[in-house]
Amino acid sequence: MQEHSKKSYKKLAREAMGNKRLQAAVQMIQNGYGRGAQVVWENEMDPQNVRTKAKAARLRTLEHLDIVLERLAEKIRSRGGHVYFAETAEDARNYCLEVARKHNVHRVVKGKSMTSAEIEVDRVLEADGIEVVETDLGEFIIQQAGDAPSHIIAPCIHMDRQQVGKLFEEKLDIPYTDDPPTLTKAARKALREKLLTAEMGLSGCNIACAETGHVVLVSNEGNIRMSTTMPKVHMAFMGMERVASTLAEHDMLLRLLCRGAAVQKIGTYVSFLGGPRQPGEPDGPEEFHLVIVDNGRMKMLADPRFREVLACIRCGACLNVCPVYGRIGGHAYNSPYSGPIGAVVTPLLDGVNKHADLCQGESQCGACKDICPMGNDLPRMLSELRHMLAYGDSYWGVKPASLSDSLTFKAWAAAMSSRTKYNGLIKCARMVQKPFVKNDALRMPLGPLHKWNRTRTFPPLAKQTFAERWKTIHAKRQKEAGNE
Repeated sequence: MQEHSKKSYKKLAREAMGNKRLQAAVQMIQNGYGRGAQVVWENEMDPQNVRTKAKAARLRTLEHLDIVLERLAEKIRSRGGHVYFAETAEDARNYCLEVARKHNVHRVVKGKSMTSAEIEVDRVLEADGIEVVETDLGEFIIQQAGDAPSHIIAPCIHMDRQQVGKLFEEKLDIPYTDDPPTLTKAARKALREKLLTAEMGLSGCNIACAETGHVVLVSNEGNIRMSTTMPKVHMAFMGMERVASTLAEHDMLLRLLCRGAAVQKIGTYVSFLGGPRQPGEPDGPEEFHLVIVDNGRMKMLADPRFREVLACIRCGACLNVCPVYGRIGGHAYNSPYSGPIGAVVTPLLDGVNKHADLCQGESQCGACKDICPMGNDLPRMLSELRHMLAYGDSYWGVKPASLSDSLTFKAWAAAMSSRTKYNGLIKCARMVQKPFVKNDALRMPLGPLHKWNRTRTFPPLAKQTFAERWKTIHAKRQKEAGNE
């Protein structure tokens, strides 16, 4: 995973909520892509049926993932390509470095890849003296700024054109301008020289197709095609779940990906790659390597509680409707994967206790499930993670995040399961709250309600519960009826 900020999730989120520029940028993308995706679904003839079919196909593929991946590898190898199965992020990094050293690589150009960010391949290559250049415009801007992406499909959404203008003035040695076309031309000029001289190209994989033996990449800029065809060596990193069994399944997922990601019927550039340049072909790499990365995915596959998350096609639609992401942006998640999907995937890949704040910070409103092209039940999985943090989980090596929370909820569960205990708890609570009730509101200067009281009014316990009122009223009516 990418290097984490030393700041906590809460501190980063608080800073983001005070950043007006970020708020405006995230609101823009949510109003555009988020609402646009909702309109697309509303205009589908049978949106629920489309998603149901796609989800069923994904789950069938996951059930037979070993066979599907072997078929994909066999097809690619038959065309002269190399396939490497990496069990860990370190295995994937080492393989990449080994290939780069073999070909005496000094410069690597990259197409946008979240998997390469997950395994931190840049760090290993740069430590070996190899220059790594991002060619996606947004990723290139982020790299020049020494920053991290804040959105799955719009990595530099948190920066405005004035910031980019100042950055390019400093890094590219051009006169300051905040004109987007001029800035784009400057980036294109800088990147063209890198693309022409790089010995190796790295990319990710949107969706692979086992039936045809191709890795498929989608972009709207065309930079990925230059990164994968111009260098002598092309290496693609693929999360082991990012594969479709058949071309028909692949076509369905590709269209859903484009609609969910950018409200498009199809991406501007869709590239099918699956091996080195063949005899008679004018372009393409001399060597092709596909690195299929596990890095914890097999563990998710074996757990029925979280297997569903592997159906995700990384379109980013959930980020574009999430109210939490809309307030804090992507950096607070401290991961290449942000938003609701990041709040589930990051803890499972990099440690549930380590990233406990992510699943606890989501609102559970359900908007992510409604917009997801796969219909993934992220709210349910977030609840599963919270349960693990409350009570521990031996399979994932999770320890209870807070012993006091665990004991409190166990006591609450015990009280709620017994009318006698519940009534006793209510009576004790009424007595305890008396010194803190002011103007019909509970004001707690300390304890668990302290932070709540900063921005909300917490009502005190009523003098009578509903059951007590009902009992009193019912007894009174019975008495009146008896007198009559």
